[in-house]
Amino acid sequence: MERDIYSKLIAIVPTYNERQTIGLLVRAFFDVLPSASMLVVDDNSPDKTTEEVASLKNEFPRLDFLLRTSDRGFGRSYRDALIKLVGDDRYDTVVMMDADFSHDPKYIPGMFDKLSQCKCKVVTGSRYVSGGGAEGWGWKRVLLSHLASFYLRLILGVPVRDVTSGFFVFNKSVLASIDLVSLHSMGTAILVELKYKLFKAGHKIYEYPIVVVDRTQGQSKISKKLIWESLKLPLKLRFSRLK
Repeated sequence: MERDIYSKLIAIVPTYNERQTIGLLVRAFFDVLPSASMLVVDDNSPDKTTEEVASLKNEFPRLDFLLRTSDRGFGRSYRDALIKLVGDDRYDTVVMMDADFSHDPKYIPGMFDKLSQCKCKVVTGSRYVSGGGAEGWGWKRVLLSHLASFYLRLILGVPVRDVTSGFFVFNKSVLASIDLVSLHSMGTAILVELKYKLFKAGHKIYEYPIVVVDRTQGQSKISKKLIWESLKLPLKLRFSRLK
């Protein structure tokens, strides 16, 4: 039986044109964690993702959404959501996950348990520890992912094998140790930026094995601009004083 503590857990899900997948994710999430909450942060999707979320809210009252119409971007969606949640006493545990169902909600209870079992405050899903992996990825994509994590560990010194993972479960109290306004990454680089700043603030990051499944619906939001940002970010973080 689900523990009452999940009632203080909230998942943040950034979206842009995810109308095809958001319903599947919402239903799977509340099937696993019916007393938890979810905040969908949408960048004014042309496919009207928020209308789909609004209709789902009738069935799932603990579902809500934040509509952003300016300064758009995956990273900025997360930044705004985290800032919004800092002062919200209804929640003490935060989940960060993708909307494309590559992050299966079934892993959240195990990741949540590790917060107390390993005496840490940050747990990240990892493809590159024993029991983890990726389905539907070609060998080139797997190789590039491994090389990216190696590059990031080399520059930043973060002791995490899967540095680019975007699946987090953490105690909300850790947010007080970093300057959320200073999170400046526009795209998925914010996942690396956040890990680095949590690590530098002294928080141990535990890697929990997950199997990531390639999306079957919708389109990837990764662009050449965002890839370039991800390559430059570790050098900026390591060798610059970001304000």
